[in-house]
Amino acid sequence: MAPVEKRQKLVLAIAVLASFVAFLDGSVITVALPAIIRDLGGGISTQQWVVDAYLISLGSLILVAGSLSDLYGRIVILRTGLIGFGVGSLLCAVAPTAEFLIIARGVQGVAGALLVPSSLAIILSNFRGPAQAKAIGQWTGFTSAAFILGPLLGGLFVDLASWRLVFAINVLPIAVTLALLAVLKQKDEREKGVAIDYPGAVLGVLGLGLPVFALIEQGHYGWGSPVIFLPLGFGILCFAAFLWRERTAKQPMMPLALFTVRNFAWGNVTTTFVYAALSLGGFLLAVYLQQVAGYPATLAGLATLPVTIISILFSSRIGSLAGKRGPRLFMTAGPLIAAVGFFLYVFAGAHPDYWTQILPGVIFFGIGMTITVAPLTSAILGAIDERQAGIGSAINNAVSRVAGLVAIAFIGLIVGPQLGVEGFQRGMVVTAILLMLGGATSWIGIRNFVEKAPVRGAEGVASGE
Repeated sequence: MAPVEKRQKLVLAIAVLASFVAFLDGSVITVALPAIIRDLGGGISTQQWVVDAYLISLGSLILVAGSLSDLYGRIVILRTGLIGFGVGSLLCAVAPTAEFLIIARGVQGVAGALLVPSSLAIILSNFRGPAQAKAIGQWTGFTSAAFILGPLLGGLFVDLASWRLVFAINVLPIAVTLALLAVLKQKDEREKGVAIDYPGAVLGVLGLGLPVFALIEQGHYGWGSPVIFLPLGFGILCFAAFLWRERTAKQPMMPLALFTVRNFAWGNVTTTFVYAALSLGGFLLAVYLQQVAGYPATLAGLATLPVTIISILFSSRIGSLAGKRGPRLFMTAGPLIAAVGFFLYVFAGAHPDYWTQILPGVIFFGIGMTITVAPLTSAILGAIDERQAGIGSAINNAVSRVAGLVAIAFIGLIVGPQLGVEGFQRGMVVTAILLMLGGATSWIGIRNFVEKAPVRGAEGVASGE
């Protein structure tokens, strides 16, 4: 095997492992939530905060991570993120209270923000052409598998040991990834004249965090309480100021000009709907199977195992096909097939039969997501210049995390203060509608085989139309 091929395999392994822990922690938590609440106390709002504390910090800071990668180098930021994630994971594992756990989850999110865009960026800088599309497909397959495998691993840890092991186990893949980085010895590339947009970062955190606080806590205080409407109003103003800041800043952390590139813009719209559906549906299904249907944590995680198998077996193949034939058909059909799966869950009652009421939906969901995710990633990042791969992947990952963050925050409004059969069924309908919107926006907006938009100095990119 040629040295270049060995190096590429090593790069791919590092990228997959680094992203694996971040994606795994985004989903492994769902099946552990009932056990955490039994141990540390709290209700559905505490469960929402345990999930959203991670997503708020990750989603709002992932854009800063793109600038940090340019300033200090992708390898340095990747290594820093791995160490920080390990520390945050250990803090979660020893959390004595729900409040401590929520804060520790925020620490994990900060470190996770450094991991995902940097890991994908090193793939884009080491692979070209069809090999890049295939590598993205492999990366997507394994990271999507991590996202979906999380509930099974979480269930095993909860039933056989403790929910705390869900976090402590992260130390092992982090240590392996750090060792592989030492073997790689890749020289870091640093951009000159890069500045960090700190005002934009602060406005982004406030613009996301305050509305999410209002959405989660409105069930306790009511919409008429100043505890709710003041943070909501101020948060909306901060988000509007964030967009203004990004439009006017000399070195914005989210160059809005990128959204003039058709596939990048429409791909991120599709990402919003698809990943909102993934987060909402995954959260509700994991909690429903345990708290309503009475499944042990392991069986609740095992219920979605076919999705992982389908993703691992076919994601690379789908990525290659999309590279040859274009992403539009895949990105349209995939979400629609997944939507069928969530509509099928509507027929599940308080005591569902797994083989007839759960498994068919799982299979449709697995096929649909496998068809969707790799082409979606390739369409978005393939539309922009390689020199903007870091910020492009950071924006796309921020969009997906923020979509999940907002979807989780709306759970109280969808299902009520406690999750029952009717609330679960409403949640499944909402999830299916979100997926259908994802398919529709792909068909309307995505084009096959467009020319990449070139970099246009400090102002951003050309339109690419």
